[in-house]
Amino acid sequence: MLAKKVKTLKFFLSVAFLFLYAASFSQEAGWVSGRIMDKETKKSLPGANIYLKNDKLVGAVSDFNGYYQLKTNAGKVVLVFSFTGMKTIEREVKIVKDSVVHVDVSMEIFSNQFKDVIIKTGKFDKRPEEQTVSIEVLKSRLIEARNTTSVETALNLTPGLTILDEEPQIRGGSGFTFGVGSKVAVFIDDMPVMSGDNGKPDWSLIPVESIKQIEVVKGASSVLSGSAALSGAIYVRSDYPGDKPVTKVKAFGGFYDKPSAPAAKWWPGMNYTAGASFQHSRKVNDGHTDLVLGGFIIREGNPIGAPKPGPLVVDSSNIEDSDMVNKKARFNFNVRHRSEKIKGLNYGLNGNFMFAKTSKALAWLDDTTYFYRAYPGAVLMGDHLTFYLDPFVDFYSGLGMKHQILNRIFVSDNDMINNQSNKVFMVFNQYQFSKSFINLGKLDFVGGISSSYTHSNANMYAASGSAKNYLWNLSMYLELEKVLANSLTLSGGVRVEHFVLNDSIRDIQPVFRFGAILKLGQETYLRTSLGQGYRFPTITERFIRTTVGSFGVFNNPDLKPETSWNAEVGIKQGIKLSKYYGYLDIAYFYQEYNNTIEYLFGFWDPDYTFALAGFKFVNTGKSRITGVDVSLNGQAKISKDFQIYSLLGYTYVNPVTLDPDLVFAHDYNPGGNADFSYNTTSVDPSKGILKYRFLHTVKADLEFDFKGFSLGFSAKYFSKIENLDKAIFDFEDATTSAGGTIQAVLYRNYYENHNNGNFIFDSRLSYSFLSIHKVAFIIDNLTNRWYSLRPLKAEPMRHFTLQYSLTI
Repeated sequence: MLAKKVKTLKFFLSVAFLFLYAASFSQEAGWVSGRIMDKETKKSLPGANIYLKNDKLVGAVSDFNGYYQLKTNAGKVVLVFSFTGMKTIEREVKIVKDSVVHVDVSMEIFSNQFKDVIIKTGKFDKRPEEQTVSIEVLKSRLIEARNTTSVETALNLTPGLTILDEEPQIRGGSGFTFGVGSKVAVFIDDMPVMSGDNGKPDWSLIPVESIKQIEVVKGASSVLSGSAALSGAIYVRSDYPGDKPVTKVKAFGGFYDKPSAPAAKWWPGMNYTAGASFQHSRKVNDGHTDLVLGGFIIREGNPIGAPKPGPLVVDSSNIEDSDMVNKKARFNFNVRHRSEKIKGLNYGLNGNFMFAKTSKALAWLDDTTYFYRAYPGAVLMGDHLTFYLDPFVDFYSGLGMKHQILNRIFVSDNDMINNQSNKVFMVFNQYQFSKSFINLGKLDFVGGISSSYTHSNANMYAASGSAKNYLWNLSMYLELEKVLANSLTLSGGVRVEHFVLNDSIRDIQPVFRFGAILKLGQETYLRTSLGQGYRFPTITERFIRTTVGSFGVFNNPDLKPETSWNAEVGIKQGIKLSKYYGYLDIAYFYQEYNNTIEYLFGFWDPDYTFALAGFKFVNTGKSRITGVDVSLNGQAKISKDFQIYSLLGYTYVNPVTLDPDLVFAHDYNPGGNADFSYNTTSVDPSKGILKYRFLHTVKADLEFDFKGFSLGFSAKYFSKIENLDKAIFDFEDATTSAGGTIQAVLYRNYYENHNNGNFIFDSRLSYSFLSIHKVAFIIDNLTNRWYSLRPLKAEPMRHFTLQYSLTI
């Protein structure tokens, strides 16, 4: 039955492609071509519309470099150039038979207050208010102002998105998994930034100094973004050269403050951080080649110290406090060449090389004095060498069609302690075809095929029967979007995912989506969407088996893929109040999961020969998440020298189990065998709330700019964790009553007395002078709050940073 569905889908794809290709031909007698640019920035405007004033069915769309070409009847015509957020331009042009007339256009933005919200996202280049899904945009201004050294720290300000222990979570779609098996896909320039073996985003590989903007898509996005996008997707866009060369250099240094009581300071002297970054971008070869070079180096002090020696601390790794320091060095480049011989042909190579020495504590030593020390054996430490090369080809044909070929060769060599080393080799390939059909009434089409092959060599995955494992994914996708009467946009798409794991586990799954957005008035947009999600478990989730101090991580080879469907209704309203301009977005969402994968703590080994207790990925049945997402993003231009930027967001989620009595495993606890269900494993099952979730989150950022001075404040609020694994308390009881042979794992006291929600505040002050210099002072965790957001994980104390930036 499934094979028949796939054949039908292939037939549909073929017919749709042939129909759209044939419809693109026309028989007019003359040509007009040129380039469309932003008058202020001198950068190209891709996706601008060009059409005849007296016949809107005759038109074209500018390509990635702003170039367009339009064929029409000979004689005088009036061309209309439009781009959302820009002033529409009309030009009278005389078309000559069998000739080409050249017309370049520079467009002006309606208002400088709105230029920060013009974006490209997903498969179609649209502004956020024109999208049929919820999207938040984070601009480079905020990323630079916060001295962001790793992009996830800035992402944590995005409404509806939480980065918990390096794992992105959108609208409560997951609990905590140490980042493994992320339900949010992460891309940089449409290339995945997920490790192929564990499905974990590698934030360090994203060159922060080159970011133009970040787009966060909320809700099931598997059709557009692939299997990992069960709850949403994050798109990082790089900045490319303008007409003038630009060089940016940044140097910074900082240190951690003494932690608040009851935690004790564990380091002598200063626990400091120091680093530098650079980026150089320019056009070479008479403007036909774009070149971007970037680099980053950091020595990063760790807020968590090594396990403290003692009678119950047994740690064979002999880690010293000095070993906990993190060090990273990265070099990246982007080269893009526009062919002089073949118009519309671009090709190039992007690359990234990184060496890192990292240490990460998975659990604290205790919940009071040694809050900021690691539990014995619970430190992930090692040396990492990672690089990727991305050759690509873009071709924009004279018929307005775009062909894109993306490739990646990814290698990661991780030399870890505790027999947790891993070598990963991944190859990613994608072909995509897209076209906007102005002559069919603004119909957009995109379709493609992608392949991802991952080979991993790691002893901790030997539970599969071998340390060597591979995972292959082949997918096909198609998306159509149609604009009706310049006010209603309909979109629909389908994707088919096929997975093969070690030749023994196979799965194929189609997913669908539908969306609509209606422009109700000037800057008022009502949208709705319905989409399916699908995620295939990673190599790590199925086969990892390793010990972490007194507890372990257990394999589950029978883990099943999880699926979901998501519905949303939202409204986006442009706001103009005196000198304030912005967008208010309100959305209600509903998402259901089948075979929900959770990372649960329990007593999994009946003989206790491997570990007394630990974590395991298991399918927990059906679950549902509903909620409301509100955001306000805007800017007030009080005067030429005084501006105020604001970002505010609130998210409420109600994540509940739909199978509270489903027995999904067996728990071999010290009291005897027990069936493992939601009700029997939860600390508080009374409300059915899923484990490790925050019901309420608030994000806010406010910045004042005046004559070179900038003062900014950020605030985050996370409500208390409503529920967690009861086995964490059982394990604490077992270790505290083990006759003094095992270091106790303490969490109950913190949970019962300090799990009351957390407000975290940051501040920054900067001064720009002589047009090229900037000095900034940044304080993270301004009130020096002592807090934790997930069990046994200490969040950093107050940190001071001094930063100098040079832009020439």
